[in-house]
Amino acid sequence: MNTKIKGFLAAGVIAAVLSQNAIAQENDVDPWEGFNRAMFSFNDTLDTIALKPLTKGYKAVMPDAAEKGVSNFFDNLADVGTMINNLLQAKFDNAAQDLARVTFNSTFGLAGFIDVATPMGIEKHNEDFGQTLGHLGIESGPYLVLPFFGPSSVRDGIGKIPDSMVDPVAHVDDTGARNALYLTRVIDTRSRLLETEKLIAGDKYTFIRDAYLQKREFDVLDGNLENYDDSNF
Repeated sequence: MNTKIKGFLAAGVIAAVLSQNAIAQENDVDPWEGFNRAMFSFNDTLDTIALKPLTKGYKAVMPDAAEKGVSNFFDNLADVGTMINNLLQAKFDNAAQDLARVTFNSTFGLAGFIDVATPMGIEKHNEDFGQTLGHLGIESGPYLVLPFFGPSSVRDGIGKIPDSMVDPVAHVDDTGARNALYLTRVIDTRSRLLETEKLIAGDKYTFIRDAYLQKREFDVLDGNLENYDDSNF
């Protein structure tokens, strides 16, 4: 057989093997891709026709200082859950910093609208129950797109239940005020993603899935790259 033909055949076999390996790894990570893509499409449509226009309107009418204050307010509320999860992970120094942040920002920072803790050198952390479960050695399980909530995994989806229980907003007695806080937080979160989404390239679903899973593993490991495993990506 001609040497050049043999070379082409060998290259084709190698390409086929690599392709099959990539598909196998993707199936391990995302075995429910059909369901997930359907939920992704639902969320993306809802975002396009409602949430994104609402967020752009919010940014257009809100002064930058006020917008920053709202973000600080919700970051301060999030520090409560972070503190609890740092305690559960036995990160007591971090939990003490979280408590200090909530104390100073809630008082001197006018209910958290002003972040006075960061200029004081008190570090901000981000922990949730999904990360706590990962810290305890529980695997993430398959990728899972939740309606309204978006990218997740089996582990992170379960973690959202206790997350919601320690969320200060959930304990606001007045239903109207509670729902207004939920909506404002969703808009604030979406506004922070407007610039980030410009980085998306290729298949939007795959890009977001891989970025989410890699970031979550990075978060669970607290950025310790020596233990980072990206073999599934």
